[in-house]
Amino acid sequence: MKLVLIGIQGAGKSTQGNMLSEKFKIPYLSSGHIFREMSKEKTPLGRMLKETLNAGMLIPDKLTLEIISEYLKRPEYTNGYILDGFPRTVPQAEAFEGQVDKVIFIDVSDREALWRISGRVSDRQDETLHAIRKRIELFHELTEPVIEHYRDRGQLIRINGEADVDEVFAEICEALE
Repeated sequence: MKLVLIGIQGAGKSTQGNMLSEKFKIPYLSSGHIFREMSKEKTPLGRMLKETLNAGMLIPDKLTLEIISEYLKRPEYTNGYILDGFPRTVPQAEAFEGQVDKVIFIDVSDREALWRISGRVSDRQDETLHAIRKRIELFHELTEPVIEHYRDRGQLIRINGEADVDEVFAEICEALE
């Protein structure tokens, strides 16, 4: 099973991704986690990733595709995966065509997302109010068309992400079975 989780920052993608990973015994992979780890490296790429993330911007499509494609070549992803945070743009989705079974859109309002993010303790430099607002803006501008892309292909599952965590999980599992 090859799943993609899409939702605004704070929608609960990592929570649901980890729960789904445990239930279906397939690995969960967050593009944000990959990029944050790589941004710690004292290399030109690491510095560029850090600056981009801290500004709340998206990593360029070509670089994102290279990094994610390289990760998915690892043996642990042979039998499937749960991707969080990728694809974020229509060009990424088009380049990733045929590598996704279902896309789960965890739908929460901007207000709910901001409330959730402000309520969590974080030492992440990319979770400043400015960066979060920028990512929400980019979600509406660049990622909402990705949702339409997968809806048009009959691959989209829309979930009310404002429900209780266990209700969201149950709804996702029911839609997948």
